Amino acid sequence: MFNLHIYLLALWAILMLAVGTWIASIFKHDVSIVDSLWSLLFLAAAVVYTLMTGSEPRAVLMLALTTIWALRLSLYLTIRNWGEPEDYRYQKIRATNDPHFGLKSFYIVFLLQGLLAWVVSLPLLAAANSPRPLSVIDFIGAAIVLFGVVFEAVADAQLARFKASPDSHGKVMNKGLWRYSRHPNYFGESCVWWGFYLLALAAGGWWSIAGPILMTLLLLKVSGVAMLERDIGKRRPEYQRYIQTTNTFIPGPPRSSK
Repeated sequence: MFNLHIYLLALWAILMLAVGTWIASIFKHDVSIVDSLWSLLFLAAAVVYTLMTGSEPRAVLMLALTTIWALRLSLYLTIRNWGEPEDYRYQKIRATNDPHFGLKSFYIVFLLQGLLAWVVSLPLLAAANSPRPLSVIDFIGAAIVLFGVVFEAVADAQLARFKASPDSHGKVMNKGLWRYSRHPNYFGESCVWWGFYLLALAAGGWWSIAGPILMTLLLLKVSGVAMLERDIGKRRPEYQRYIQTTNTFIPGPPRSSK
């Protein structure tokens, strides 16, 4: 069931987190910290949804899964970015929107990500706001969420080890899960949100399908695959061959290059 009041309360919580992080980014002169914030926005929404719906079993399950996913991703990105300069993506945005990028970054980066997270969180609301008992669909959805978390975590760990090796400079990561997909971390992330949608579906929240669809589109067409592959071929010539042999998103057997 869709509850506008609860949904708006979640928006308030999301925006408060976004504002606090935006202020911190001005003092740090680095908006990269928004990456660590991203998953925590969903956790804030999940907490609101669970507390406002009486903590039904499905809501508790949803909150537990969201907590595992959100804390893992936020911690990984925080460690990855610690001590590093502002990410090149945000440096480009900063250069395009100077002067006064610090002020503009609130709506260009933080508010935008907050609103996107709010829409994507619809399955979490649907899963929490239903008195229906848990069913097999819930457990299948939970299994898919956990699979996605593990798949993404393994892909992230493999990429981190690759980047830490001095021999990897200028090379392409095509080992482990990256042998079967050029973006296995994003595939895992997509699985997480389709898993959450199954929890929502079990609760009668078919209408929340906008959440996983939007997340998948973001991963494929906006801030994920499309952005990373826009110029990577210029920086790593081997990547063109990697494109010919490896699936973009859904893992599959490597192909022979032409």
